[in-house]
Amino acid sequence: MSSEYPYTLRVRYGDTDQMGVAYYANYLYWFEVGRTEFCRAHGKSYADWEEEGIFLPVVESHCRYKHPARYEDEIVIFTKIGEVKASSVIFECRIERAADGKPLASGWTRHAFVDRNGRLLRGDNPLRRWIEALAG
Repeated sequence: MSSEYPYTLRVRYGDTDQMGVAYYANYLYWFEVGRTEFCRAHGKSYADWEEEGIFLPVVESHCRYKHPARYEDEIVIFTKIGEVKASSVIFECRIERAADGKPLASGWTRHAFVDRNGRLLRGDNPLRRWIEALAG
């Protein structure tokens, strides 16, 4: 498995409800931020892969909520590669509050490898090889 990549951001006012608690769907958005920054930090952005004709749509997701993130909290999104299969990859994420390390949420997203036309890429492709190398 790959090592975790941390990315820090601050919970914005627009991320929260009237009580200042982060809206539950934002955690999946933050998982996406973590994935994007993980890939960028390892030398390839999503845009790079899309230029090469390979896309990673989300086909399944899971999030376990533990404690609320609140307005102005600085949070850390830890992302790593989980399971890599012939036609998909799982990115595992966990989110902590930066100030005290309190776990806020954890989960994963499964992505299919598809071409520009949305056809599933089975087996070998450059993105899968790159991800497998990162997963070690």
